[in-house]
Amino acid sequence: MKLVIIEGIGKRDTIKKYLGSEYEVVATKGHVRDLPQKTIGVNVRNNFEMQYTIMPDKQEIVKMLRDKSSQAEQIYLATDPDREGEAISWHLCNILNLDPGAPIRIEFNEITKNAIAKGLANPRAIDLNLVNAQQTRRVIDRLVGYRVSPKACKAISPNMSAGRVQSVALRLVVDRENEIRNFVPQEYWSMIANLFKGDSDLFRASLAKFKGKKYVPSCRDDVDNVLAALASNKYIVKNVKKSLSKVKPSAPFTTSTMQQDALNKLGLSLKKVTSCAQELYEGVTLGSEGKVALITYIRTDSVRVAPEAQAMAKDYIINNFGSQYVPKTPNVFKVKNSAQDAHEAIRPISLDRTPESVKQYLSNENYKLYKLIYNKFLASQMSEATFNSVVVEIDNGDYTFKCSGKTPVFDGFMKLSASNKKEKVKEDSDDEAESENNKLPELKEGDEVSCKDIETKQKFTKPNPRYTEASLVKEMEEKGIGRPATYTPTITLLTSRKYVEKEGKFLKPTEIGEKLIAFLIKGYEGLFNVHFTADMEGKLDKIANEGLDYLGVMKKFNDYLEKLVGQPVEPEMTDIDCDKCGHKMVKRVSKYGEFLACSNYPACKNIQNIYKVVAKCPKCGGDVIERRSKNGKIFYGCKEYPKCDFISWEIPLDEKCPKCGSYMTQKEFYGKPRKKCSNAECGHSESISNKVVDNGENS
Repeated sequence: MKLVIIEGIGKRDTIKKYLGSEYEVVATKGHVRDLPQKTIGVNVRNNFEMQYTIMPDKQEIVKMLRDKSSQAEQIYLATDPDREGEAISWHLCNILNLDPGAPIRIEFNEITKNAIAKGLANPRAIDLNLVNAQQTRRVIDRLVGYRVSPKACKAISPNMSAGRVQSVALRLVVDRENEIRNFVPQEYWSMIANLFKGDSDLFRASLAKFKGKKYVPSCRDDVDNVLAALASNKYIVKNVKKSLSKVKPSAPFTTSTMQQDALNKLGLSLKKVTSCAQELYEGVTLGSEGKVALITYIRTDSVRVAPEAQAMAKDYIINNFGSQYVPKTPNVFKVKNSAQDAHEAIRPISLDRTPESVKQYLSNENYKLYKLIYNKFLASQMSEATFNSVVVEIDNGDYTFKCSGKTPVFDGFMKLSASNKKEKVKEDSDDEAESENNKLPELKEGDEVSCKDIETKQKFTKPNPRYTEASLVKEMEEKGIGRPATYTPTITLLTSRKYVEKEGKFLKPTEIGEKLIAFLIKGYEGLFNVHFTADMEGKLDKIANEGLDYLGVMKKFNDYLEKLVGQPVEPEMTDIDCDKCGHKMVKRVSKYGEFLACSNYPACKNIQNIYKVVAKCPKCGGDVIERRSKNGKIFYGCKEYPKCDFISWEIPLDEKCPKCGSYMTQKEFYGKPRKKCSNAECGHSESISNKVVDNGENS
């Protein structure tokens, strides 16, 4: 038996279909080994040694993998083709005693029979540069979380979390909110002249210049002055510029552009877009064909297209649209300098599987997303569209009006769908758009045109709007914050932690989110800013692609972090003996607060919670300790829980009520501590000085 270990269980059946009966395909369901949850797990004094443990919820999967691998004659690691996937394969080598230098790693950009066969025919060793990049990212994120999060918890509230990428994304949202609050609108006016020549249709021209310089009226008086001046002069065509304009198709999708288009055009949430894309990549059941993958790998920052995919597109376009819709040479799109370019753009695997041909097998969301990806790729491989364009300037005294028009010559890629016709040669301002005409009358320099009327409209400048999920993804990509695989989990985390909330489609920071950013900027601005985060992403890319010294990157970062945050405090020794090995316990701090850990770690991994004992339990005589509810509110419960179920919102006292015999509690009333009977029907209370309060019942 030959064993193929993959990452996501969703594509298991799709892959299995293309392999013979001699292969067995099993899934890890993501990472199986990670840094421990309760301790930092990184020894910064010993070359950043990482103390990995099997994740608690993956014990059964690891047992299954060990059983299967012991029976296999050959093992192939086919986790996702990215840094995280490479790291998972490296961890599997450690768990299953495999040689990472042996040819056991296979990868494929699409789940097809040919791609899988090609992967199996070309196994390779684990790429340690990719692994080192992932481990560096993990260590740096852990150091930030464990050094800064406890300080945020202490300064703001429990369970606060600071993250290297997460907090910078949150800062973008908070900064935008502050821009909106501080924005002072400026008044301006638009002036559009409705003109005609002879018996022509009306065409629109916007006021653009005064005495040859750009001009925008700033108040009603300005408008009145312009109108008065225009009334005494004629409208004369000053300049006519004709050209053949070209509109090139845009590049096929990367992860971020797919997310942006799907969010804006389909109205799906970021999380839904990601899950739909994952299903289309892993495979959907197409009737009797079984599970079939429809698109290529979905985590990419490249717009590159494989030559075989370009050839497929060329044949399809010729057969369905005609040879005139194929460019003379295949369209090539520039890959960003910051792109890893490890995988080609997101595209359909086969253009013969049109959206309509598979519609009956797809959910409505999956169909819409597949159609979007399909049309985007197909359009990207088609000819450019051409237009006859004309730009006209019309003078009236010292004022110049401007208008434009265009008529189609060849539709090119715009033939594919009406929605593509919305693409423009350039981004136009509102006023320029208002003066754009489908068709202008034949005009030449010196012609006089007539004015029917002039539309005037008061406007005010507006601040940049709040981010949507789509625009935040775009901003993160443009500023180099995070990578394709991190956009969705980062933004999802901000909403799940209640640092941001949605108002319609817009993201608004919550009060707690703003407090967190204010705290981080005040004490750690150098760490949580766009430039620092983008620079670190660049270093991680260099580790992955160029073999940059990853230990050097971690050391430099840790030195900076210690200077910014302070040296990690040596754990405080206690007199408490470890109940597992007898060594003394020490106090340690996690992002959740203080806890006890055995000083004999890692030989002994015993840990205990630190309890604040406040009283004796009135029910069983055990210790009553301070606890916190899920929303952070303090309550008091018996340490022997679940054996004893005593709980109280007030501190129990070791004394009886003189009236009914129930136990007394301590509670603050208007800032002063008082004793109060725990029996709600009794009503007895007294001050801490034991002065009895009558409450109308004592005599």
